[in-house]
Order: sequence, then structure tokens, then C-alpha cells
Amino acid sequence: MPAIPKLAIVGRPNVGKSALFNKLCGRRISIVDEAEGITRDRIYAKGDFFGKEFELIDTAGLDYRSKAPFNELMLRQAEIAIEEADTLVLVVDGTIGVHPMDVEVARILLRTKKPVCLAVNKIDHPEQSAKMHEFYELGISKMLPISCTHGYHMAELLEMAFKTVSFDEASKEPKEGIHVAIIGRPNVGKSTLINHLLDENRCIVSPIAGTTRDAIDVKVEAFGKKYTFIDTAGIRRKSGEKEVVDKFAYMRTESAIQRADVCVLMIDGETGLSAQEKRIAQMIEEEGKTCVIALNKWDKVKGFRMEHCLKALQMEASFLAHCPTLFMSALEGRNVDKIFALVDKAYAATTQRITTGQLNKFIEKTLQKYHPPMLKGKRLRIYYMAQISIEPPRFVVFVNKAELMAATYKKYLINAFRETFDFSGCPLEFILRGKNESKEERHAKEDVLAAKAEQVTNFDDSEFDLDAVPDLQEELDNSYFN
Repeated sequence: MPAIPKLAIVGRPNVGKSALFNKLCGRRISIVDEAEGITRDRIYAKGDFFGKEFELIDTAGLDYRSKAPFNELMLRQAEIAIEEADTLVLVVDGTIGVHPMDVEVARILLRTKKPVCLAVNKIDHPEQSAKMHEFYELGISKMLPISCTHGYHMAELLEMAFKTVSFDEASKEPKEGIHVAIIGRPNVGKSTLINHLLDENRCIVSPIAGTTRDAIDVKVEAFGKKYTFIDTAGIRRKSGEKEVVDKFAYMRTESAIQRADVCVLMIDGETGLSAQEKRIAQMIEEEGKTCVIALNKWDKVKGFRMEHCLKALQMEASFLAHCPTLFMSALEGRNVDKIFALVDKAYAATTQRITTGQLNKFIEKTLQKYHPPMLKGKRLRIYYMAQISIEPPRFVVFVNKAELMAATYKKYLINAFRETFDFSGCPLEFILRGKNESKEERHAKEDVLAAKAEQVTNFDDSEFDLDAVPDLQEELDNSYFN
């Protein structure tokens, strides 16, 4: 399949590259802030040019004189984007005029012999266009005044950029493969893992915590399957979010969890499980996402056995007890390839469906083993069980009275369910429906479930219509409830 055209947005720091990137792709992907040097890695997104798909690349600001941390790495990321792009857009600040760094960047872009056009940003009023003549000294003939804030001349900019670039309609790529979000505290090795999987320096890696700020998507093909790994910013404690950009990074990570099929929770093997990891695990569970634990930096751990560490993890957080666990070293590449098998297993678990017949056989065996306890002289009766959705798996359990289900017995049911069926790393939701529950109460429950699920990407409301389970209500009315 031919590759789709790529457009790289380039310029010195703080001229509006990320704002233009977000505007052209129609989503807030890159973090935009008045401070310089917010974007560090190169960020990719799909855009639409009059029905034709192309790929946008946002880059770090080019400043060859800066002594800021990571500057050399940021420059290398931008240079790689320039090398792989088919067409280039140089963004400059129209309110400041020509900057010496603009001249230097323009010279570098013109040497590539690739199509280059100049976007003079922050031209918010037509009368400001008079400043355009200053920028002819950059030597770029294709020039256009734009405003990322107001969306001024966005279509014209794309038309100018792709004037000499050919599109192939057959190159459109449907969404495919498993989306995997790499989640964890700062400096646990998330970007190192991504770089090892790609076998290139795709993300900036540094011992300084908080190097990654945006959520970065990278495509990986392994063992005949396709994956999209999402490298996210490390989630800090609330007290540690001292900059605005940290709050944006947290929001991007939250969004990455929502659009992922599987989350890989990375834990530093040297420091072990902290309160922050428990908070992240809870966040993953609340979003209904399947979780795989990757215990990184295991090459540096001495004097501890894997089984002891695994037992400690399971005791610290109950949800993690059901998650597949991998002991690895992203830096040395130890056991990294095994992550694909665990991701496949976790994704298969969250998408599997159990037939109603299998579920009711499970209920029968479970009730025979341990009967529900008596509450206020009454005993819980379970009539029927059915699966109503996947990703995450949700089940409805029809009982005589929902209030008779003791919390301990519900936990017993869920544990027995996990022993019977393989739902590794999957959060499970059991919904109780009582025999005498009114229609209003039932719909109120469904509304609450629908509100929760609205946060999950590609959610289908029909999955939560409990009355839509095939032939379920008719069977209940004719036999189980009578």
C-alpha cells in the first residue's frame, strides 16, 4: 500500500506550530501554551484535504543556539520529520517580523529541495497583511498570511502546500490493529520501550522525569499483526503538577486511556508499586480498559524473586491480581517481545462473548457449591444471566430482589467467574435486575451506565438497552419469573 503524503510543520519556538497542527487535523492533540519548548517529540496525526487523507507532523521549535535541556534531541526529532516529509510548512510570527532564527531555518528547508511554503501566523486582521513584504527576504516564493486562532486561510495553506504533491486514493488506511496505551509515573521507561519496539530513537529519552509531554502514536508490526502504541506523559501526583503543561499532559494521558484497547501499566522494578500506580490502576479500571502490567528495570533488581514481587503486587491492589504481568528491561530489550502476546491475550479477553447457556450453567454450579446467605429472613434467588456488551464485558443478573445480594456473595460470584472464564486483566461489571424492579428504576440504571460509557471511544448506546437482549424478556416473563 503506498504511503500517504506527509506534511511537516517547522519553525522556531513559540510561533504557533502546535496551534496550526491542531487546527489542520481538527483535534487538540499537541499541547499549546505561551511558554517556549512545550513540544519535544515529533507528533503525527491524520488530516483531510478535500476528501484526501494526508499525515501531519508537528515538530519541536528549531533553535540551534539554545542551551535548554534536551535541545539537541529535540533538534534531531525535527530533522527526522523534515527528512521524511513530502512537503514542508515554515511557520513564522507575523507580529514580530523576520527573526534571525527564521532566516536560518528557511535556509535549511530550502536546501532539502522539497516543496516549502511560508505561513505567516498571527495575522488576525486584513490590515496586518501589509507586514507580509518583510518575509520575502527568506527566499520562499509561496507565502500566505494565516491565523491559527481564527482559522484564517487554512484551506488555502493546504492547497499551496500540496500543489506539487500527488495523492493516491488507494492509500487511505482504515483503522486497524490493537491500540495500546503505555501508562505510568514519570521516568519508568515508557519512551525507552517505544524506541526499542521501533528500533529507532522515536521518542526523546532522558533520566529527567517529565521529558514526554504529549501522547504520541506509533505504529508497530510484529508477528504478522499491527499495533498502535501510544506513548504518554508520566502521571504525576496532583501536588506535583506545578506547571500548566503538566495538567495538559495529564488530560492527554486520560484521553489516551479512553481511546486505547489495552493499557500497559509500567512500574519501576526498583521502587515497586506506589500510591500513584494504584491511582493509575484505578483510573484504568474506571475507564473499563484491560490492563497488562510491565515491571520494568528488572535488570537492576537484586535479591528479590519474581514470584515474591508478583505476590506483593497482587496484595497491594486487588484489580492488578487479575492482570497479566511481564518482568522486563526496556533498556536491554529483555523480554520486551513478550509484550505482544500479553496484549493479544488481554484484547481477546475484553472482546470475547460468553453464551447465555454457558453463563447459566456457571450460575447453577456456583449456587450448588455455596448458597446465598439469608438476609432478613429472605434468600437471594438468581434466575438468569446474560452478557450485554464487550469492551469491557458487562453482564446482567436477574434475581428476585437486588438488595438481597450481599457484597461478599457478589465478590464470590465474580471470583468464581474469573476462575471459570478467562478474562485476564479485564474489569467485569455485574448488573443486578430485580423481579419487581419498576421500568423507571430500570431505565435510571441504564442512564447511569450510558453516562459512564459516553467517555469510552466508539461507544454504542444500543449495547446498554437491557430490554434489547434477544428473546431474554419473553423467556423471563414466561418461565423464570412465574
